[in-house]
Amino acid sequence: MTRKEYEKSQHEANKRIKRLRRLTGSAIADYRMIEDGDHVMVGVSGGKDSYTLLEILLRLREAAPVDFRITAVNLDQGQPGFQRDVIPEYLQNRGVDYEVVKQDNYSVVQRVIPDGKPGCSLCSRLRRGALYSTAARVGADKIALGHHRDDIIETLFLNLFFGGTLKTMPPKLRSDDGRHVLIRPLSYVKEADIAAFAREMKFPIISCGFCVKYENKQRRIIKQMVRDWEKTHPGRVENIFRAMSNVAPSHLLDGDLFDFSSI
Repeated sequence: MTRKEYEKSQHEANKRIKRLRRLTGSAIADYRMIEDGDHVMVGVSGGKDSYTLLEILLRLREAAPVDFRITAVNLDQGQPGFQRDVIPEYLQNRGVDYEVVKQDNYSVVQRVIPDGKPGCSLCSRLRRGALYSTAARVGADKIALGHHRDDIIETLFLNLFFGGTLKTMPPKLRSDDGRHVLIRPLSYVKEADIAAFAREMKFPIISCGFCVKYENKQRRIIKQMVRDWEKTHPGRVENIFRAMSNVAPSHLLDGDLFDFSSI
């Protein structure tokens, strides 16, 4: 790499980290995700998204107008070949308070879901239960997950095409029992920026054994569709994302959202 190429790459990297911080900070402010005195539990799976979430929150905390505590949590789900020492070693070197929770979700999914069928839904419910119980034990006010803008858009179309519902992952969600609040601080961030940042930071990425064995082919199809739109119709995906915060219930068909009978 020439000096000019190096300087250009550094310039792009600096712009990227500023963009990540700005967009994450905006999402947190827009949805009041983190408030003064909060204890935020960050799920760290070993993937690029969760590492990026943790790193950006750590950096934002240094300059944030509110004081909040961070605890990282890694869930050991018992999948074969899982590199159990990688994440704890990284978190320890980063100086982060952390917990490792062991729960054999792999055996449950293997017993219930046939090979070749998507196990994402069951896996997600099992993980969510483990995170809820851990949050209660450590006294966390918020549970932060690494879902990003692309996840939100893809989930919208998954539900629309295959579920017959018009919904997606919200930036902030209270659990059914009312005891926990999930937040997604990367809701405004593009996956491409996260991937580039993860490469620059050289995060110790660990692949998920569940995702390899029980791949959700429908999500893969949707992801490719959205990527194709990005290339062939610039601006379309951005408009779709903007539309989710610009909803007109009176121009849809749900009578629970709008009282059509009174017209």
